[in-house]
Amino acid sequence: MNNDSSIAQIAAMLREEATRLGPGARLPSSREIMRRHNVSPVTVSRAIGQLAAEGRVVAKPGSGVFVAPRVEEGEDAPDLSWQTVALGDRVVDGDAVASLLAVAPDGVVPLTGGYLRAGLRPDRQLAAAAARAVRRPDAWAMPPVAGLLELRRWFAGQAGGDVTASDALIVSGGQAALTHAFRALAAPGTPVLVETPTYPGALAAARAAGLRATAVPMDRDGVRPELLAEAFAVTGARVFLCQPTLHNPTGATLPVGRREQVLQVARAAGAFVIEDDFARYLTEQAPPSLASMDRHGVVVHVKSLTKILSPSLRVAAVIARGPAAHRLRACQLVESFFVARPLQETALEFVSSPGWRRHLAAVHADIRTRRDALATALAARMPRAEVHLLPAGGMHLWLRLPAEVDEGALVEAARLNGVLVSPGRMYYPSEPPGPRIRVTHMAAAHLAELHEGVRRLARTLDEVS
Repeated sequence: MNNDSSIAQIAAMLREEATRLGPGARLPSSREIMRRHNVSPVTVSRAIGQLAAEGRVVAKPGSGVFVAPRVEEGEDAPDLSWQTVALGDRVVDGDAVASLLAVAPDGVVPLTGGYLRAGLRPDRQLAAAAARAVRRPDAWAMPPVAGLLELRRWFAGQAGGDVTASDALIVSGGQAALTHAFRALAAPGTPVLVETPTYPGALAAARAAGLRATAVPMDRDGVRPELLAEAFAVTGARVFLCQPTLHNPTGATLPVGRREQVLQVARAAGAFVIEDDFARYLTEQAPPSLASMDRHGVVVHVKSLTKILSPSLRVAAVIARGPAAHRLRACQLVESFFVARPLQETALEFVSSPGWRRHLAAVHADIRTRRDALATALAARMPRAEVHLLPAGGMHLWLRLPAEVDEGALVEAARLNGVLVSPGRMYYPSEPPGPRIRVTHMAAAHLAELHEGVRRLARTLDEVS
């Protein structure tokens, strides 16, 4: 039985099952279908995809596949098709970001995600900091619109150089900071330069702001300054987004000399550099920030506490000078006024306490152990998948797959085999150079689960190759 006929037979079986069960019912799991009919994960995935395209089933990530509700045609049936014309052709695509935030179902190993797992988050310390914060006399009063002075001063010190509290603006997390920066610094319809590959949330934010993301190639030391200069000259762009420390997804860190070159190139082009310094606290070896090296207002610096503390602690700072700073403050003001004061007070309480340093030390030790365990397991079980580099921290490894591998089929088959990985395609603003995946060591509950995830992924790679 060839693969196409297998897909057709499984699809026909599922149609009958959906008719028998009725709207809203849950179909058998992918694993159960594989067991019953002795077919591969890819076959099951494509059969379900065929039924989804027919409108017969609806897949709900983390829950299963369900029979689609019946649509009764009639005079009173709502018609929402008019909205397509009214909304126009500007699309805000949140699928890539949603996939990064998805929670793995029970029994599935998450080699995805970008936040500390529950056992490493300082939940108790944050709860204690929050309790102290809300007891302050002004805890529920309106904060300064730019943020608490003490918190802005702390972020300024973290950026380094001659950055001051007056240069800092407190915003609701790193994603909001990127959104504000894109809208403040570039006009809709203009190009913005990005490293390739790069963080999908940044690409989505740029597109939502009406910007055209243009790729600038990287090597193992980060963005290549000579190609950055060429991109500025060719496109006329006035904004470049980069992650110079533990770049997502490759893990590259720009050396100090290259950081200086990037600043020189941007200044010569009369352009801004948005420095997304999201991973500074995920390593013990971070070079000086671009902001600390900048004397001319070239850098708009973004630093967030969510990666190192908790995804729910939506507190970050944007650091800028001159008219750009005024524009950023105006964007924040008209979009959200300010960040809730209790959240700011909680963040300030924690980072000012001895627990902050203890927490950093614990995270750094855990990252070293898990990074090495993941790299060792991949080398042993998946030698055909090449690790781009072994980063000095962070949560991820970037893998190049054999050229003949269908990246999408691998990711979907891996899901059916009980392991989640991030497809490389979504990290590119244009066509990718070949199949890639990002694997994360932080989300697995323990090292045994991390090894099991690699085992399942290796088995999947063998199945689809």
